[in-house]
Amino acid sequence: MAEIQIKNVAKKFGAYQALSDINLTIHDQEFMVLLGASGCGKTTLLRIIAGLETATTGEVWIGGKRVDHLAPKDRGIAMVFQNYAVFPHLTVFENIGFGLRMQKLPNDEVKRRVERTATLMHIEQLLKRYSGELSGGQRQRVAVARALAMEPDVILMDEPLSNLDALLRLEMRAELKGVLAESKTTAIYVTHDQVEAMSLADRISVMHKGKIVQAASPIEVYRNPAAEFVAGFIGNPPMNFLTATPAGDGKWTVAGQVVDGPRLGASQLQFAIRPEDLGPAESGLPATAKVVEPLGAHLLVTCEVDGHSFRAVLDSDLTVKPGDRLTLAPQADRIRWFDPETTLAVA
Repeated sequence: MAEIQIKNVAKKFGAYQALSDINLTIHDQEFMVLLGASGCGKTTLLRIIAGLETATTGEVWIGGKRVDHLAPKDRGIAMVFQNYAVFPHLTVFENIGFGLRMQKLPNDEVKRRVERTATLMHIEQLLKRYSGELSGGQRQRVAVARALAMEPDVILMDEPLSNLDALLRLEMRAELKGVLAESKTTAIYVTHDQVEAMSLADRISVMHKGKIVQAASPIEVYRNPAAEFVAGFIGNPPMNFLTATPAGDGKWTVAGQVVDGPRLGASQLQFAIRPEDLGPAESGLPATAKVVEPLGAHLLVTCEVDGHSFRAVLDSDLTVKPGDRLTLAPQADRIRWFDPETTLAVA
């Protein structure tokens, strides 16, 4: 069992608060992604779990054992970095088996593990090559295979695919998810790329300013964001926001239109809707098209609604030009509402 518990972890660098009271449980064999913009604290948290940084306060538990006082080598973990860190003077076989040699494992066991992980990563035909003879994608596979060969309880990955081109990232994402499921390893993956997070994760922890704003499944994070930050960060394009004022009896006025909403005594709420949850209709939000981007199967139309920039994803069969007036109807069950003071979801 390799459940990870992070309890009340905080980290300060001088006067700067990098992490604030982080509490998170990663279940055994779960693929957890830490997602956030640069500077949100995700890599700092990963390094604390790895033992490369010391938390100012708090505890880290792995497999029911407190490990924050242990050296990295004693925590049962392996790491894959953004930089491949493949030794140029060693063959692929020697690179994958490097950590095993350091543990002084028998030659037969080293050979078994190297060949097994090389096969998992589809690089078994490259074992005799040196790193200078490999492409970027092949080097990244070697780095992952080296980590998996250690048969760790936990594998930690810090943006391991960011140096690859788009097509290779797509290929590696699919392979990585399958390999980790097969190896039954608990994984924590750091990225700023929401597509990687959505496609890889069992759960996503969205981080902002040193805190975890929401930890949930990719679909839950996408459909039911817990805060305005999550709604604005997840999705490409992100959610649209408009100010809503009460119209009485659970109804709210948005851009001059009355919309059903939560029965609250608030004087104002934030109305939010995803661009793909809008469609042209006879009644709805009045919009003026400003920019039209044909994207194959659909049109991305940037509009002006009530003086705010507002995006809609529409069918590519529609004819829309800049300057056209549109009426956009939001899908009622996809509307989300946020408190403008706390920025947290209210419905």
